[in-house]
Amino acid sequence: MNNFVHPPTADFLRLPPSERVARVRRFDERVSAALQAAPPSRDLVRRATRRQGASRCPVRLRRLSYDIVLRYGDVLADLFCEYPDDTVFVAPYEICIGFQPPERKDRVDPVLALTQDARWTDEWGTTWAHAFGGVGATPVACPLRDWVQLDDYLAHGIPDPNAAGRLDVVQAAVNAYGPRSHVVGMMHLLLFERLHALRGMEALLEDFHAHPNEVRRLLEAVVEYDLALIRQFGGTAIDALFVTDDWGTQTSLMISPTMWRIFFAAAYRRLFDEIHHQGMDVIFHSCGNVAGIISDLIDLGADVIDPLQPEAVDVNEAARRFGSRVAFCGGISDQLLAVYSPSEVRDVVRQTIDTLGKPFGNALIVSPANILTPEIPLENLEALFRACHQQ
Repeated sequence: MNNFVHPPTADFLRLPPSERVARVRRFDERVSAALQAAPPSRDLVRRATRRQGASRCPVRLRRLSYDIVLRYGDVLADLFCEYPDDTVFVAPYEICIGFQPPERKDRVDPVLALTQDARWTDEWGTTWAHAFGGVGATPVACPLRDWVQLDDYLAHGIPDPNAAGRLDVVQAAVNAYGPRSHVVGMMHLLLFERLHALRGMEALLEDFHAHPNEVRRLLEAVVEYDLALIRQFGGTAIDALFVTDDWGTQTSLMISPTMWRIFFAAAYRRLFDEIHHQGMDVIFHSCGNVAGIISDLIDLGADVIDPLQPEAVDVNEAARRFGSRVAFCGGISDQLLAVYSPSEVRDVVRQTIDTLGKPFGNALIVSPANILTPEIPLENLEALFRACHQQ
């Protein structure tokens, strides 16, 4: 067993740009090499996510901000080398930056954009900003400020889902890890997230009442884009597609379940059906309290529900109501990992597995509910890795 040592306490956020990029690249290379050398895990994950009975719960811990990689660097890579994930999640491009064709002159470096003050516009026309010291990025300007722009946007603003090179990173991952590893492609901003990135959250929530026909026209265009991109993913021979639409606050859905069904249920069915038609499983990600639509998502074809945040969803109740109908991913509070003691981390991991995994044939990808951030002490990370892998 390795004895992990705290890295220096230097201000990792103020590293020179070249060192930030180099540190992330070195981390990625080391973790990738460890994954390629790890024992085969594809069957384990498939049996768990398809509720066919697995020998243990598979593990996914690579949910990371760039900041935590910069803070812990090789020490964090050491943990992943000793305890490699059982499933490989691959994003073809950074969620808030989008696809950048090779010929683009003003390319946005994801590491730099998401570790300093930065502002950029994605391929959909949404302008994003990241604040120094923050996690993730936020839309600050939307391309559809008025519905009078809709016809022009539908004609000229929707990106080409079949653009050359769009999924090169995903195909490279399949070539590197498959078929020994379970490879998951990632498709962010599926429907709701894309709509409010295009219109703005406040405007969209009003639009459901004031402009329902325009919402439906835009939604249909996004669905058609998604269907085409799903077919592209199907050609890469990945095992599953991780699709995201954050619907929950900490206490409830952002719109009523009734309105959700009116606008979105049929669209999700079309997308989930196509994912299955392409031979992939559906891992549906939605943060917050989504208890009011979990049953709907299962009926529509979701194979795995992620992330099941314990601050927002009663994990015991979710297990009781849905554990025999769907697999879960997540369940461990990323919000509390920074304040737990190592023994509490170990206890929470065991409790999560005992609640969501073991009673249902280990149909759980044990994972933090969201990204791990640099506030988490190294001793808690060590406890998390060991507890997840030493079931």
